[in-house]
Amino acid sequence: MILLKKVYIIRHCEAKGQPSEAQLTDKGFKQAIEISKFFAGIKIDRIISSPYKRAIQSIEPLATRLNLEIEINRKLIERVLSTESLSDWLDKLKATFEGGESSQEAMKRIVKIIEDVFNNEHENTIIVTHGNLMSLLLNFYNKNFGFDDWQNLSNPDIYLLKNVGNKVIYERLWKQ
Repeated sequence: MILLKKVYIIRHCEAKGQPSEAQLTDKGFKQAIEISKFFAGIKIDRIISSPYKRAIQSIEPLATRLNLEIEINRKLIERVLSTESLSDWLDKLKATFEGGESSQEAMKRIVKIIEDVFNNEHENTIIVTHGNLMSLLLNFYNKNFGFDDWQNLSNPDIYLLKNVGNKVIYERLWKQ
């Protein structure tokens, strides 16, 4: 019997900012509880998260309830557009969706993680990451997913990826 492997990609809950140490807002902590409730009745074997505090805090209630360790993977960090504060960061981000070395590198980073997950023994895995990296992943599997789709992501957001006949398909599960 062939098992259908599922990967749930979660964008972190509402946070107080963009730095790696930024915590969830009060609303974000409530959203993390909602994520835990969302997965009630869904068997989860493994949780992998960005090391950013907001990502870990987004999945802690579920990990605690399931008694699962949160595996930290540095490759799930948000893509850094610049080491400086940019007043036109949104324009710079939009330009990366049209192709660019840094977006290609970031896309390869998350796609490799997904491929590794589909090739391991776990049936249902959760990956917690950030909006830009999540968008690049979804764009890899569907070239129509672009900047406007990124802008329409919510905090949090959840997509389910399934490998069906060596083709990865996805669907949005989170209803705001």
